[in-house]
Amino acid sequence: MFQKNEFGSSQGGATASLWLAGAVANPGPLHDSRDWRMRLKDWAEDVELVPDLGQRVGSLTWFRGLATCTALCASAIYLSPGFAPIPGASDPVMDARQFDEVRSQTITPLALGADSGRHMGATDAVSPLRETPERPQIELTTQIGNGDSFARALSRAGVSSADAGRVIGLTGLDMGDALKPGTRLDITLGRRTSRTMPRPLESLSFRARLDLAIDVTRVNGALQAQRIPIHVDDTPLRIQGTVGESVYRSARAAGAPPKAIQSFLRTISQQISIGALSSGDRYDMIVAHRRAETGDVEVGDLLYAGLKRAGGKNIDMLKWTTGGRTEWFEASGVGERRGVLSQPVSGRITSGYGMRRHPILRFTRMHAGIDFAAPYGSPVYAATDGIVEYAGRHGGHGNYVKLRHGGGIATGYAHMSRIAATPGQQVRRGQVIGYVGSSGLSTGPHLHYELYRNGQTVNPSSVSFTTTAQLAGRDLAAFRARLASLKSLRVGLAAQAMPKDGSATGG
Repeated sequence: MFQKNEFGSSQGGATASLWLAGAVANPGPLHDSRDWRMRLKDWAEDVELVPDLGQRVGSLTWFRGLATCTALCASAIYLSPGFAPIPGASDPVMDARQFDEVRSQTITPLALGADSGRHMGATDAVSPLRETPERPQIELTTQIGNGDSFARALSRAGVSSADAGRVIGLTGLDMGDALKPGTRLDITLGRRTSRTMPRPLESLSFRARLDLAIDVTRVNGALQAQRIPIHVDDTPLRIQGTVGESVYRSARAAGAPPKAIQSFLRTISQQISIGALSSGDRYDMIVAHRRAETGDVEVGDLLYAGLKRAGGKNIDMLKWTTGGRTEWFEASGVGERRGVLSQPVSGRITSGYGMRRHPILRFTRMHAGIDFAAPYGSPVYAATDGIVEYAGRHGGHGNYVKLRHGGGIATGYAHMSRIAATPGQQVRRGQVIGYVGSSGLSTGPHLHYELYRNGQTVNPSSVSFTTTAQLAGRDLAAFRARLASLKSLRVGLAAQAMPKDGSATGG
């Protein structure tokens, strides 16, 4: 506890115990020898009972400190409590009488064959029936679930596999793909010949499509199918309004479905920034709309997106298919710009292209791309149209996807947590190909983005290329005729456009 200095002893580090220092300072009457006190004092200054194990490694003092530390650790482990489970009393197993008593208080769904609840005990006046009568018919309703199939839904309702196969053959439709989830099936099962046989299918009615209903009935022991066509009005639905405080709120109040509003905003954002819209601007959207004579409605995709700006250029965008590709065109016939290298993930650049010190390997080497910091699981988008050349594990890149584009250009996306693309797949600009992660040699969630030209990496920020679709001739004439036809539609009434299910129905 003392350190030597020019002026004698002063209090310092842990070099001796307190009792030893007290003995030197206050010797008793039996220890008044000056030589003894001096030797004890010098020994106290030289001995370190608790040395720093980071200093003088291998010396006698260091080994003495190591032994002290080992003894303390061993004592702590020896005196530590165990991890054995604490015994506790458990409830005794119920016998048959107690189990029946508890079961009588429970509630069981009827669909699972409920027979719970208290019942009156049988007396001598009750005799068991040799045979119980069955209902001559059973009428029930079922639905096609998500990921369900037509055959599975029929089997779940009690239809035999033989009858289900005949129904699928009579309808002539691929029911696994044609029937949408939620399609209602009205089924009637008849009387069976014995209890070991399934009930025969007497009738089946369902809506195969908006414009088609199918009735299956049993006539003279054989199933027959009847197709019932339903008239459908395909007039698109037009919705207009003022932007006000929010395009989304205003369009929803006017009766536009959420999916159409999202498509409208994405389309308009290709021309101007959404933040540049003013409350006085007027939006104009037309969506595909089908209304059957039975009152059922299907709302499809956005067909037209227009914007009349109070203090700027108006926007007219029409979805058009040319050359097997569907995209948005301006009123002049100019289509989307394709091939523009867009940012592959929503995030900020944390490391640029060039030489740098690797954060894990700790030596300087070429950083052949740029890094985007983004939250774990954020979607990674294709920078432009292309074909997936590679998708899988790739050394230090971890989960890696490489896209091949035209003109010797390719892009790479590394360190992803999950890949959403397969080799040979054609992807479009903005399509999700994976999700941000930290696989491979990575210190945290981010996207490593590379750009290749003729097989060699280049700075991604130094390359940009653009191709624009342009209509001409007959395609341009047909495009303008379609645009004029849509813009001549009247606006659907808001009262008609918002039914209880929230889908637009006006025409």
